[in-house]
This record gives sequence, structure tokens and C-alpha cells, in this order.
Amino acid sequence: MGGIVGPAAFIGAWVAGTVVLDGYSPITDAISRLAAVGADTRWLMSTGFLAFAAASVPAAAAVRRAVPGSAWTGVLGTGLATAAVAALPLDRSDTVDAAHGLAAAAGYVLFVYAAAAATPPFHASGRRGLAALSLGVAVLATTTLAATPFVEASGLLQRVGLTSLDVWLVSVSTQILTGRLGPGRTPAPASGSGRPNGAAVSRPVG
Repeated sequence: MGGIVGPAAFIGAWVAGTVVLDGYSPITDAISRLAAVGADTRWLMSTGFLAFAAASVPAAAAVRRAVPGSAWTGVLGTGLATAAVAALPLDRSDTVDAAHGLAAAAGYVLFVYAAAAATPPFHASGRRGLAALSLGVAVLATTTLAATPFVEASGLLQRVGLTSLDVWLVSVSTQILTGRLGPGRTPAPASGSGRPNGAAVSRPVG
């Protein structure tokens, strides 16, 4: 549930903040400006940041059990970085602004790493759809987030990149929550296809 509730809280906070805050542009302004010192929406966006951070802990634990490899470390790491972003609001001082930027960049890198690291185990287990989603999201998010310092529409690119990563986490979490992904689960063979070497498809017991 953490991998669903966290992204929903984060996206809901910046969508609501965009509507409420006068003069704010989701095209040119970063999400963090909604939580800047003195912003009327600071409490709202800070809550979204912290909700995502808290939810990343159970989400990472679930990903660790369900997805072989180190993708879970990226999920946990981006949650911790998001907590640091909330603790280091913009416009407090030049030093805090610089630390905020480093925390945000770390969160980007770790979230992208989570999706990228999940691609090989998904592919190896025959989950081609999840593998394609993971790789596509990693590429899209890397491209858009890396471009944000260099374009005027930085807010838009930030939202595209982070939302794609949120969608990835929600998709994987939904698969885990519904029992279709986890230890011992393998995808059913396509209709009309045989099972190689007579292997049976593992299914949840009960």
C-alpha cells in the first residue's frame, strides 16, 4: 500500500498546490516552490513530501521481497531524499537552497535507479511488460529530469519525469498487493503456448 499511497499523496499535493497558489506556474516553476519559505502552500506540499517519504519504507520492504536485486534500495533512498527535501525548504538561505538541490538530485537518481534495477529481474522472470515499463520509465525520467536545469519549462519536465516514476511504483506495488508479483510467482504462459521442459507455473497456495 505504501507504493500506492505515497505517490498519490505527493501528486495530490502538487496538483492542489498548483490550483491554490496565486502566480504559480506548473510549466516553469519547480514543485519545491510550493513548499518554499513563505508560500501559502508550504504546509500542503511539505505534507505531500513527508507522506511519500514515510510510505517509501513499507514500499521498499515489499519491493525487496518481490523483486530480486537492489531496486528496493532506490525506492527507500528516494523516500529518504524526499524527507530531506521537505526539511530543507527553498528561500531559507543560499546554503539551504544548495542542500535542497542536492537532496532533490539524489532523489531523482535513486528513483531512476529503482526502475532501471528492476528491469533485468523482470525480464529474466518472463515479465516482459513490467520489464518494458521499467526500462521505458528509467529512460524517460532520466531524459526529462536531467534537462530541467537547462530549459524554461523545467516545471513541466520535472512533473513528467517524476510522474512516470510514480506510475512505475504504483504499477509494481499493485502487482505485489494483488498477489501477482512476489516470491514464487511466475507469469502464466501465453494462450496456446507450451510450458518449456514440462515446467509447471507456480501459483499462490490457498
